[in-house]
Amino acid sequence: MTVVSGREQFGLWTLTFLVIANMIGAGVFTTSGFAMEGLGSPGRVVLAWVVGGVIALAGAVSYGRLARIMPESGGEYLYLSRAAHPLLGFVAGWVSLVAGFTGAIALAATAFEGYVLPEQHRPSWLPADAIAIMVVVAGGISHGFRPRGGAALQNVVVVLKLGLFLGFLSLAAARLPSDVWQGGALPEAPTGIWAISAAFATSLVWISLSYSGFNAAVYVAGEARDPRSTVPRAMLVGTCIVLVLYVLLNSVFVYSPPPERISGMPDVAAIAAEWLGGSRAATFVRVMIAFSLLTSVSSMMMAAPRVYAKMADDGLLPSFLRLRKGAPRQAVAAQVLLAVVFILISSLRGLLSYLGLTLSLCAVCSVGCLFLPSVRRRSFHRMSYGPPLVYITCTMAAVAIMAIDDPSQLLGTAVTFAVGILVYLAVPRSTWLRPSDR
Repeated sequence: MTVVSGREQFGLWTLTFLVIANMIGAGVFTTSGFAMEGLGSPGRVVLAWVVGGVIALAGAVSYGRLARIMPESGGEYLYLSRAAHPLLGFVAGWVSLVAGFTGAIALAATAFEGYVLPEQHRPSWLPADAIAIMVVVAGGISHGFRPRGGAALQNVVVVLKLGLFLGFLSLAAARLPSDVWQGGALPEAPTGIWAISAAFATSLVWISLSYSGFNAAVYVAGEARDPRSTVPRAMLVGTCIVLVLYVLLNSVFVYSPPPERISGMPDVAAIAAEWLGGSRAATFVRVMIAFSLLTSVSSMMMAAPRVYAKMADDGLLPSFLRLRKGAPRQAVAAQVLLAVVFILISSLRGLLSYLGLTLSLCAVCSVGCLFLPSVRRRSFHRMSYGPPLVYITCTMAAVAIMAIDDPSQLLGTAVTFAVGILVYLAVPRSTWLRPSDR
């Protein structure tokens, strides 16, 4: 990161690490157990991770085009507000507030506490959720008051995390020739075309949550050095690195233990590690996951307040949330408060489908901006429209199949969008503008 004319700017590697930290969260260490239960075969699970990664790459390329056209902070809120309508932009910001950041930060922080200090080992004097709250508060202090130091610390932790991943993969490779690698399939694996399609679509939606951070760099594009070039490259490089890691890690998770041992289990990574190397390997993986979740909280605390600050600049949120003196301190404080409330009142274990559906639909709307007359610069027949079409088509197909198989899973997403629309319509924009801006 450099400092130009008194303003701190994020460079390529800081943005790339931001993308990696946003993508690698709790989902990669839990999803494959649930996917195995539905798909019944390690090969199908790994294929779902590959397909999900290809879709994420198409999304990263699509968001890169949006960043070149609108090189400002704000993400989906900015794109939909400028290219479509302020109502759609507000709803996108609302989704980011409720699901994309607040829920995800609370989930990662709570999971971090679970790995660092399991409930059975927590002393009686330490309240439940205390460590999770401390992690969120520490992330807020780091990025709210010393953004340059916060970014540098995040880069160091991400490098350490990648080193731990490589260490775990080296352990798996060392055991590759032995009979520890199981494979096989569950006896109750789905066989019909529709059953397999529905299970695959559901797994893709869950997996899309693990890949959803591919667009993290667009949220701080206004603070990037040469954003039209740096932001797209960071998203592409970061997504490629995570795609390779995800496929390798989940291949180890689902092929090393017997499939019935991990089917439906949320701690698939720890189970695989113990199967590979005993209790010491399981402890090593817990440390690796703790680092991963820590950087996930940190990166989201860095990105989320920039969205709220951009919304405040446009009068859609209170003006005190605006960016001031190099860091959106009030927005960071608001994000900390919201995340703490979620930690205290929510159980996030059942939110995989909700978060995956909600964030996927919001991203599809943003990528769809590339086809609007206000944004489109070229003919639809050009190859550059291939990645956006792939992303929209594949994502909507998975959502549609999942919704047909179980319509109730759309309820939470529909409520979130509906509440955002009602808030936008109920509160006049002038309410939150300062007198000098009206």
